[in-house]
Amino acid sequence: MRKNKALVMLVSVVVMLAVFIGGCSGNKQATSSQGGQTELTFYYPISVGGPLTKVIDQMAADFTKENPDIKVTPVYTGSYAETRTKIQTALRGNKPPEMAIMFSTDLFSLLDMDAIVDIDSFIKTDSDKAYLADFYPGFMTNSQTGGKTWGVPFQRSTIILYYNKDAFKEAGLDPEKPPATWDELVSDAKVLTKEGRWGLEIPSTGYAYWMLQTFVLQQNGNTNLMNSAGNEVYFNSPAAVQGLQYWLDLSKKHKVMPENTIEWATVPTDFLEGKTAMMYHTTGNLTNIKKNAKFKLGTAMLPAKDHRGTPTGGGNFYIFKNTSPEKQQAAWKFIKWMTEPERVAKWSIETGYVATRKQAYETETMKKYVKEFPDALVARDQLEFAAAELSTHENGRVTKIMEDCVQTILTARKTIDQAVNDAQKEAEEVLKPFKK
Repeated sequence: MRKNKALVMLVSVVVMLAVFIGGCSGNKQATSSQGGQTELTFYYPISVGGPLTKVIDQMAADFTKENPDIKVTPVYTGSYAETRTKIQTALRGNKPPEMAIMFSTDLFSLLDMDAIVDIDSFIKTDSDKAYLADFYPGFMTNSQTGGKTWGVPFQRSTIILYYNKDAFKEAGLDPEKPPATWDELVSDAKVLTKEGRWGLEIPSTGYAYWMLQTFVLQQNGNTNLMNSAGNEVYFNSPAAVQGLQYWLDLSKKHKVMPENTIEWATVPTDFLEGKTAMMYHTTGNLTNIKKNAKFKLGTAMLPAKDHRGTPTGGGNFYIFKNTSPEKQQAAWKFIKWMTEPERVAKWSIETGYVATRKQAYETETMKKYVKEFPDALVARDQLEFAAAELSTHENGRVTKIMEDCVQTILTARKTIDQAVNDAQKEAEEVLKPFKK
């Protein structure tokens, strides 16, 4: 009996001790959690030249240094398309990052997945409202829908014309007068074309739909390739047909551009190596081209048909829903920090992307830079003539349809009429579930 009583007492002491230790341990854990770092994962893509991963990594490190209670881990996720795939996979696995830079045109697809938090929910003060109002309206067209703001413009662009001023001079053209119209583009390109050098290159892989939009938007009728609700496309519109015909004629008829398709990444290389005298490309490549050009560089707004026009491009910050409110607030703090005027100005200078906020151009840093390098203002000034980039529900599938359409035309596998009508039917089938 005594042994049993002693055993019971011993067990009781052990249990009480375990409860006491567990309670202390639990309290310690709670304190550590409340006073520790909030950890955020941040996905981002790159589709232009230059060491931009180092720039992003440094910015994230600087933020954590200033905000030691928040640790941001940036993860380079490849191209925009690869980033979209990785995030969709993470969402399906219920493990998305807290935030990401994705195409502004991914907006409808992200909303269909109920994946993102609306930015308006973080806008509480007059200062917050002024912050949001400072972004260029041209970039907000792909950032807002349904009366709400869903993305914060950051890695944003327009397409610009790059040209080799030395080649212009050598060909007897005025290096300070780039082509301003479709006809001038053809005539200048003819003079510039010679053995070993094309007059012009326009990439037709990766973002062919984007390049096509330039030709569509430059025609009368306020046409675009889609509606604002993202559930209709106009791939076989007269403007699309005429734009495609002009694009095809540059190689087939005028012989100023290589036939068939031209790789997105090859075009800047060809330009820097003197294999083409002019190119259409994103302003996001401006700093890379500026640093590596061994000739006098010129940039200009895109040549016009009836008027100037370009789609905007690039990526927005998004905050994902499937994270705690605390992490969402921390992500918002990081995004606001990344988009402060001085930082936006420095990002623009480092890359060539347009500084997305008006106040960025009022900083001394940017004023000094554009005084020395006025070409940095071309893409921003072109925003006056910009329209929304192709954005629809099921955007990856729909843009792929248009990409394939352009390539079948340039490689002569289909006539323009056949290709655009086939693309229109295919896209309408994809978008049918989103028609009300």
